[in-house]
Amino acid sequence: MAARDRPGCSAALQHRGKFNHMVDRCAPGPYRQAMRDTPSAELDVVFSALADPTRRAILALLLEDDMAVTDVAAPLPMSLAAVSKHLAILAAAGLISQEKRGRVKWCKIEPDALRAASVWMQGFGQFEPVELDAFERFLAAEAADWAALETEHRAAAADGDLSRSP
Repeated sequence: MAARDRPGCSAALQHRGKFNHMVDRCAPGPYRQAMRDTPSAELDVVFSALADPTRRAILALLLEDDMAVTDVAAPLPMSLAAVSKHLAILAAAGLISQEKRGRVKWCKIEPDALRAASVWMQGFGQFEPVELDAFERFLAAEAADWAALETEHRAAAADGDLSRSP
């Protein structure tokens, strides 16, 4: 089925779909399914949820203890409905779980989803950290060398003795 034949595809998406079918929402079904079934798709959902500062603040609150939704919303400068939407995104990413106890909905952090993201990020720990202090010392030494050469060149030019110039 061509992109133009798929319902819900705008003209711009249909045109773009010809060139980038792997990321276009108008891509054929098997490609979309393959992208969803990869392990990185789960990480994408986790990192997408963590990208929002409000959701990170909610996770920080839940690190202390399980909390009722109203207690989570209390310190945040937004409505209870907005906090509930953020909680739903965190729950969909597997970062929190929600449980109803009586009339109160409780939220609890789920460390397993964060563990998967942490394991992925630790893969980048194999790179040596950049030693910026040593680099700064190197640049200072280079600048001093250039300044000395420039001073020597000016002195030679002032004396008229260009044989000393570099």
